[in-house]
Amino acid sequence: MKLFCFGFGQVAQSFVDNLLNFNVDLRLITTSRKNTSELTFKNLKYFNYEFNENDFDKDLINPLQESDHILISVPPINGKDMFIERLVKNNLNLQNLKWLTYLSSTSVYGNHDGAWVSEDSTTNPQTLAGKNRLNVEKDWLSIGTKNSLPVQIFRLSGIYSDRYNAITRLRNDQKFVVEKKNHFFSRIHVKDIAQTLYLSLNKSLNNDIYNLSDDKPASNIEVVKYACNLINFELPKIISFDELEEGMLKDFYKDSKKVSNKKIKDIFKLKLIYPTYEEGLKVNV
Repeated sequence: MKLFCFGFGQVAQSFVDNLLNFNVDLRLITTSRKNTSELTFKNLKYFNYEFNENDFDKDLINPLQESDHILISVPPINGKDMFIERLVKNNLNLQNLKWLTYLSSTSVYGNHDGAWVSEDSTTNPQTLAGKNRLNVEKDWLSIGTKNSLPVQIFRLSGIYSDRYNAITRLRNDQKFVVEKKNHFFSRIHVKDIAQTLYLSLNKSLNNDIYNLSDDKPASNIEVVKYACNLINFELPKIISFDELEEGMLKDFYKDSKKVSNKKIKDIFKLKLIYPTYEEGLKVNV
């Protein structure tokens, strides 16, 4: 597999780790803000090319065009997808592709007052981040149709991992927890993202969209209370939604929805490693 990862954060790293665990013969190319260099990940030598919103290493073009799998995990910058702006719009040849995956967000749905949403639900993002995500999704679907590319989009719920979760935030001296009536949001463990991406290598459908979430949407305060009980911590100070200043945190609490994972279970025969936040947090005790 010739895999190009546009961005190499925790999701991309977990995906590559999964590929290596399955003994996939892998040639890996990545981008990041770091200087172009050869690096090592889990004994795999790979090449990372510098790429930022202002410039990028043009030497990445040839290995990119040789790639047969592309994972895009970089969020929009100034409302635009840099992969599209810098590469796709400049006559990039992607005809070797078997799989192109864009990682989006469930923020594209906006607020649904705590109701369930599926891939067929109305998208009505209220936040700038959600609007940008939806616009980039549309761009990718248009590019996929126009160029007959195997594009698929995964809308990720709130990502947590063994390193970043409700327990680690408590241990790092979390100052407060927000309480808002009828506020639900969904989560997904990074290992379940990785295994779903792996399953999609052979089962994905061109220009399709999938939600990625676990089985138990819940309020943030419910999760924090559970984490406190697991590690015998005192619950942080409770503040109300109205006390939050305008910004990303308040935007997060403006949306309330439960994200259905029925489609990924049906198509990919997915069995979640961490079906709920309870299993996901217990491993950190």
